[in-house]
Amino acid sequence: MKKTINKLVLLGLMSLVFGAATARQNDPKSLIFAAIGDSGDGGKGQYAIAQRMVDYRRKAPIDFILMLGDNIYGGGKPKYFKREFEAPYKDLLEAGVKFYAALGNHDVLEAGYHVKYKDFNMDGKRYYNFIKGAEVDALDAPLIEFFALDTTPEKGLDQTQLDWLAKALGDSKARWKVAFMHHSLFSSGRMHPPYLGMRNQLHPLFVKHKVDLVLAGHTHVYERVKPQDGVQYITEGCSGKLMRGNLVKSSPLTAYGNDQEQSFLLIYVTPKELKVEAIGIDGKSFDSVTLNRE
Repeated sequence: MKKTINKLVLLGLMSLVFGAATARQNDPKSLIFAAIGDSGDGGKGQYAIAQRMVDYRRKAPIDFILMLGDNIYGGGKPKYFKREFEAPYKDLLEAGVKFYAALGNHDVLEAGYHVKYKDFNMDGKRYYNFIKGAEVDALDAPLIEFFALDTTPEKGLDQTQLDWLAKALGDSKARWKVAFMHHSLFSSGRMHPPYLGMRNQLHPLFVKHKVDLVLAGHTHVYERVKPQDGVQYITEGCSGKLMRGNLVKSSPLTAYGNDQEQSFLLIYVTPKELKVEAIGIDGKSFDSVTLNRE
């Protein structure tokens, strides 16, 4: 039975990999990255999701991985980094896969250590931006730019961070803009109240500056929200922790939700398309959405 399950996992991954690898060959300006949220509990689910990413990477590259906060449980203490990050992702780290972290509420008590930890690639900052991908047009516009936010002040971001974000978004020439953070601005999870203060601060900025995708965690489920004013929001808060039965099934916000299994995201990016695929603990895709660009 175990061998049969493993074969099914590999077959599912191979179908995903074949399409991704073909895309990479046909368009050298494309890239593939993953995203995980609320991963750092050191449990069996975290290790299983890590293995699914390793399985995938054997066939096609994952260029880097976004971490959506609560990367280290146990108060984010340095003594837990080996158990909750270095050991689960050992094969990926040894292969040179980069991780880019956002702070979560379980990380923030040790934020000074987290932002300087070399494999979180935060460069000593609680919020930051970075560019990936080759230039895609005559204006030398990069393929994609990421904006990592510090949403741990749950009642609202301070003006310094808001001013930085407004300028960084306004200055961006990237083909695609992706924000990632810990707290979901739109969520149907029962686990946490809506963060209306942050939503009122951030959503208008995302709309104004045409942010394409916003990734968050915090609620231990997967949820793809119906686009809000042209912005696609996705919660991926179950790459380690999982809270079954937490989604409100009748929520008008939800385009698709899954609160029954751990998961991670694979995102394929080309100049004309950004596709997000949710991959379960069994290695199978259970949801996807594609954003298009002329």
